[in-house]
Amino acid sequence: MSDPLASVRVTDPPRLGLGRNWRQFSLLVLVNAFVGAMVGLERSILPALAEREFHVTARAGILSFIVAFGVAKALTNYFAGRLSDDVGRKPVLVAGWLIALPVPFLLMWARSWNGILFANVLLGVSQGLTWSTTVIMKIDLAGPRRRGLAMGLNEAAGYLALGGAALVTGYVAAAFGLRPWPFSLGIAFALAGLALSVFAVRETHGHAHHEAKATPQSEGLTQLQVFARTSFLDRDLSAVSQAGLVNNLNDGMAWGLFPVLFASAGMGLDKVGSLAAVYPALWGVGQLATGGLSDRLGRKWLIAAGMWVQAAGIAVIAVGGRSASFIAGSVLLGVGTAMAYPTLLAVIGDVAHPSWRASAVGVYRLWRDLGYAVGALVSGLTADLIGARPAIGLVGLLTAFSGVVVALRLRETRGSGNDRRASGMLREAASLDATTGPLTGLAR
Repeated sequence: MSDPLASVRVTDPPRLGLGRNWRQFSLLVLVNAFVGAMVGLERSILPALAEREFHVTARAGILSFIVAFGVAKALTNYFAGRLSDDVGRKPVLVAGWLIALPVPFLLMWARSWNGILFANVLLGVSQGLTWSTTVIMKIDLAGPRRRGLAMGLNEAAGYLALGGAALVTGYVAAAFGLRPWPFSLGIAFALAGLALSVFAVRETHGHAHHEAKATPQSEGLTQLQVFARTSFLDRDLSAVSQAGLVNNLNDGMAWGLFPVLFASAGMGLDKVGSLAAVYPALWGVGQLATGGLSDRLGRKWLIAAGMWVQAAGIAVIAVGGRSASFIAGSVLLGVGTAMAYPTLLAVIGDVAHPSWRASAVGVYRLWRDLGYAVGALVSGLTADLIGARPAIGLVGLLTAFSGVVVALRLRETRGSGNDRRASGMLREAASLDATTGPLTGLAR
């Protein structure tokens, strides 16, 4: 009599690691490139659009679109983390792309500045859902051993695409006008991201559950406890949360004030677009190296030094008045941001237990992207009161101070308790695969 179980297909548990999941990981890198490109649509030309078409002259008013974007994205990040734990990663990713679809059309045809602000609210919600989810899914797939590299690849794709879109839209605007053609690229970005997310991306929640089994059990935490621990109580998580906020505070300032400063130096839209692309492009390229570097050298001093290099770059731009100084400052700002940005996310992955990690990522990204709104408000109001250059200098000082906080408060987290035990289990599983691979292949 035949065994009724003989026909049952053997289902292997999810396997962690970049090599084992390279197809899905590479697909998610591509999806995040489209996510970043959606933000790049606005990077070089929206301040000019505010002044020329909508006659918004106050710096705080011009930067209001960044406030709308930052608040919407920050709040959505928090709920994206919770939803990813509750309903899975893929539904959240798809929902984010559906919300992105109207954004290019609103930017192309809005008849008032309020229409532009509404487009940025939708863009912020979309970014919070899509970018948060691609981060969480890559952490799920990578496992503990190459977490920094995974975050470097994710953020590199997003910010390289952002810089490329900023460059292209600047040239399109110089050739064909501020609207509608520069924003038409967003239609293709949104459709491509949605199609890939619906038809090709697979759910990764099971990978997180699998890693949780290989990790020392964490006490059950409520959402309020996760928020408090990530924001204030855990010295490592709170240190990176404040650094993330300040990092995007200076990015919000750069987004809103750098195009204004470059234009005041007599540069056209194509030149402004080129300069606006330097910083995010170097930010993107640099993360290809710095993410993996943090896996080898550690997280703490790469973050602290990155904040100080950012501060130096901002200072160079604040005191300079020519293209050469703007380029030099942008290079320093891009390099410093590349050092800190993926490493901050890697710390969250090191410290947070897999059972509440997605929620912790959401809380961290809540604080980080509130930095956009804080940066736009601080720099915009300061620029209206005492000028753009002092406003830029103030943000540089805040960035340097944030690096001091990291140096004093953050402990080294690479190889932390959760990380070491999960890595050991992963090596054990790899060894078992090597000895039983032929047998499991037959079982399949």
